[in-house]
Amino acid sequence: MPTESGSCSTARQAKQKRKSHSLSIRRTNSSEQERTGLPREMLEGQDSKLPSSVRSTLLELFGQIEREFENLYIENLELRREIDTLNERLAAEGQAIDGAELSKGQLKTKASHSTSQLSQKLKTTYKASTSKIVSSFKTTTSRAVCQLVKEYIGHRDGIWDVSVARTQPVVLGTASADHTALLWSIETGKCLVKYSGHVGSVNSIKFHPSEQLALTASGDQTAHIWRYVVQLPTPQPVADTSQQLSGEDEIECSDKDEPDIDGDVSSDCPTIRVPLTSLKSHQGVVIAADWLVGGKQAVTASWDRTANLYDVETSELVHSLTGHDQELTHCCTHPTQRLVVTSSRDTTFRLWDFRDPSIHSVNVFQGHTDTVTSAVFTVGDNVVSGSDDRTVKVWDLKNMRSPIATIRTDSAINRINVCVGQKIIALPHDNRQVRLFDMSGVRLARLPRSSRQGHRRMVCCSAWSEDHPICNLFTCGFDRQAIGWNINIPALLQEK
Repeated sequence: MPTESGSCSTARQAKQKRKSHSLSIRRTNSSEQERTGLPREMLEGQDSKLPSSVRSTLLELFGQIEREFENLYIENLELRREIDTLNERLAAEGQAIDGAELSKGQLKTKASHSTSQLSQKLKTTYKASTSKIVSSFKTTTSRAVCQLVKEYIGHRDGIWDVSVARTQPVVLGTASADHTALLWSIETGKCLVKYSGHVGSVNSIKFHPSEQLALTASGDQTAHIWRYVVQLPTPQPVADTSQQLSGEDEIECSDKDEPDIDGDVSSDCPTIRVPLTSLKSHQGVVIAADWLVGGKQAVTASWDRTANLYDVETSELVHSLTGHDQELTHCCTHPTQRLVVTSSRDTTFRLWDFRDPSIHSVNVFQGHTDTVTSAVFTVGDNVVSGSDDRTVKVWDLKNMRSPIATIRTDSAINRINVCVGQKIIALPHDNRQVRLFDMSGVRLARLPRSSRQGHRRMVCCSAWSEDHPICNLFTCGFDRQAIGWNINIPALLQEK
């Protein structure tokens, strides 16, 4: 018993020494901060070409880094003292247990074991702290280059697809599970046209390359072509939402948090109820549709495991593309060539070549382990595919054996889109995130999301509009809203 009380007294004294030493370190560091305050003020007063807002942000970030490393330094000193104390205790316990001196080898083994455990703890603490610094820096950087500009709210159910018109006037189109497609003014967020010709969920929308025509695919087993005429309203000044967030606002939101809709926003806009042309041949849900180059033909993808090629003028079926073993999930056409790519739940996507009118060839791409949710063309001979296996793969059409780049993520990926001019891939995720990558697989940014902005449920689709001066990226989700973003692409690529 006396031995135990003596050891407790020794441990208590050692603890008090550590506490007092820790306090002295903190006092010393605070005095050092006071001494370094003058040079920092002088630094802030120096002439700089950087804008004041950027300089203040950088100074704040460097201040956070300094404080984090100061805390790490203090923890490092305390852990080193604990290592020394444990080594001494191990040596003393070894003598008491055996009644004689243990060999140096045994003492060294015990001491090294404790040291390795504490070293691991130190590494974990260091990684956690530094990751917070890097995460904070990336979050602030993403906000600087990715800003929410406009929210498009009016649908009564989730939005499956979003698209941007390729002719003047440039409008935004959304396809929803509420059986409607809406056209929006990008600048004002006002609904311009409502299409209600389908009797099932509208699963995709694509604009004609040269005319004011829209192509929609639906769960009613049809695809519709309809003409629209819009007059854009006078744009209002865009509010700056970039300053509405702080770092603490990057939090998870409940799936039940959805935008409030006061009344039927689309009730005041003109409604189109009858299509120009209805494409009917499928025996299942038509999940996607797209125009071939030139706009004289259209392709549809269905849950009946087939894709159909139609003549737009006559509505006649030209080709039925069979071969997939399970339901199709998406189809996409090449912007300049007669090429079509279809994706499927059978973990593959297929390339269909219609450049030769007499024959069409088929190439099968195998590389995913789960449903291929979409595959899209880029400039040149590349295709980008996304999958429920949480990967995105970049392929060279001349070499189908293996992808030239693979992006691994933490969530299933939905309908991707590529900024053709800058080769930036936008990845919408099931976990409500939207991430931007380049074609080599380097992550560029994550779109800001908080309790006050961003998507609150699964993000279904993304679409680039490279030439629009206000919004150049659009996303939509099952929270019944579409969002327009301004991505500062030069700054994004410069940071890479």
